[in-house]
Amino acid sequence: MALTYRRHGKRVMDVVLATAGLIASAPLALAVAGAVALESGPPVLFVQDRVGQGGRVFRLMKFRSMALGTPDVPSSEVGVLEVTRVGTVIRRFNLDELPQLLNVLKGDMSLVGPRPALPSQEDLIALRRKGGAEEVKPGLTGLAQVNSFDGMSAETKARYDNEYAGSVSLVGDLRIFPQTLRYLMSPPPVY
Repeated sequence: MALTYRRHGKRVMDVVLATAGLIASAPLALAVAGAVALESGPPVLFVQDRVGQGGRVFRLMKFRSMALGTPDVPSSEVGVLEVTRVGTVIRRFNLDELPQLLNVLKGDMSLVGPRPALPSQEDLIALRRKGGAEEVKPGLTGLAQVNSFDGMSAETKARYDNEYAGSVSLVGDLRIFPQTLRYLMSPPPVY
């Protein structure tokens, strides 16, 4: 059963739920895009290279939450002054992540899986490769996110990601969804 889910069911669930999510969130996404454009002009989307399944690099989409010209670094290395006022709000409620539903539809990502790493996060990528997490699609949410805490190390993230990759199942994914809602309602962690 878990193998069937992993091979086929997970993708079906991704397409159905991402499509429903895009439709349901369309008015909110338009409002976010408008707010970003009004505050700091176009572009409203931030597109960034990320490492996906099998080490393949893909283009991840987000609503832009930082000032134009901000260096392309992990969130933990971005200064508070570089995050826009609108960016502060949309990041607090993870609304900047809404365009990633398009990445899910394209097949670059899944709803649940390890968060996609930046190519510069070599330690995390190596730990995931060693533990098997590189073999699953990255996700909008995952085991590391629902267990996150301030200052989580690459080793801890990779341990959660590798644990998830070794036990992908419908039941596991369905457990992560409500935990994600709880995560979204709490202040975001500082990595």
